Formats: sequence, C-alpha cells, structure tokens
Amino acid sequence: MLASPLRTVGVLTAPQLAGAPRGGKLLQFLAEHAIPTTPVSESEFRSAAETESPQGVLAVAEIPQRSLEDLVTRDGFRMLLLDGLQDPGNVGTILRTAAAFSFDATVALPGTVDIWNPKVVRGAMGSLFHHAAFHDTAERLLPFLKSHGVELWGADARGEALPDGPFPLRLAVAVGNEGSGLSSYVRERVSRLVSIPLAAAVESINVAVATGILLHHLRN
Repeated sequence: MLASPLRTVGVLTAPQLAGAPRGGKLLQFLAEHAIPTTPVSESEFRSAAETESPQGVLAVAEIPQRSLEDLVTRDGFRMLLLDGLQDPGNVGTILRTAAAFSFDATVALPGTVDIWNPKVVRGAMGSLFHHAAFHDTAERLLPFLKSHGVELWGADARGEALPDGPFPLRLAVAVGNEGSGLSSYVRERVSRLVSIPLAAAVESINVAVATGILLHHLRN
C-alpha cells in the first residue's frame, strides 16, 4: 500500500517490528517519506488489527474517490461489473483477478459487499490499491457505458457457450450473485448472455473461479 497512489494518513507499529527481518528497512522508509508513525504496545496493536496474527505494522490510508467520470473508454477497454456478490472472499479474489488480467475497472453494484470490507481488502492482496474499483448504481452505469460505445455482456449458466472471439473492442461483463445470479435490471439490458461449458456431471463452479476463467478469456 505504501508504494501505491493512495495517500497514507499514518502507521501504527508494534514492538516486534524493529526486530523483524524487514522491519528496520520499513521503519527507515516511513521516516524518509515523513509518514506519521506511532509506536504502540503489543496489546494496543492487537486490539486495532483485524487478524489473529498481525504482522506488526498497520497503515491507514484514504479511500480513493473514483467515479465513472474518471474512466477512459479507449479501444480495448474492459470493465467488470459485480451485481450483488455478497461473499467478501469471492469479491477479494475477483478484484485481484481483474487486476491481474489488466481489466480497466471493476464496479460494484448495489447488493455487493463493500469493496473496502477488511476481508475483501485482504483477499484482494493489494490489488485494490492500484486497480480502479468503486461502487455505483446500474441506473447510472449502464447508460454511461452505452453512451461510450461499451457493449455489455452478462455471465449466466443458461447463456450461450463463451465464444472464442472476436470480442468487442469496448466490453463490460457482469457477474451476478452467488445464488440468484444477475439482477433482472442488468439481465434485461445485456446484449449477450454467456456461460462456461462444464462437464455434464458438474452443475456449477464457484463464482470467483468462473469469473477468473471469463476474464482470462475476454482480456484480449
């Protein structure tokens, strides 16, 4: 996070950090960059940390204010829409995957877990600090995409088999809730419903796994 564009407000450090293999270098980095650092006791640090085995450093940063107006819908534009995904682990993994496959942005629609939920942030493994991800409504987003020539596809188990291409130059793909799939509002507005062919004995796969396959396929 310290190397990302996010503005770090301050850092809490536990006593064990100074003795850690990379602790000294980290403390030196914080000092050189004039990042406010507050040493606290081990008990104070544990009360502030979300994990059972904290690493000895806790940084606080401002959540970036991103919006549709910041997006550049160039040729080759790719966007992921999260339509009602509720499991923080799934969402964190999906955000990390979207960043790994160079998607330009991920937008969480209403009903989706907060993308800054601690479990989501941990699952994203730092991707949220660099990848453009934010919350918005379908009522605002979908007209924006249409006006900028971005085609919208939806992932659905009953959709047609995912084609090999060619794909639209500007494409957004929506994935839906773990149990109920896409919302009716989004489903009614996609130009194409696509699915991942599975073996006959397998009814479905985890949404994060399915999204990873989908994004890899559509990234070019």
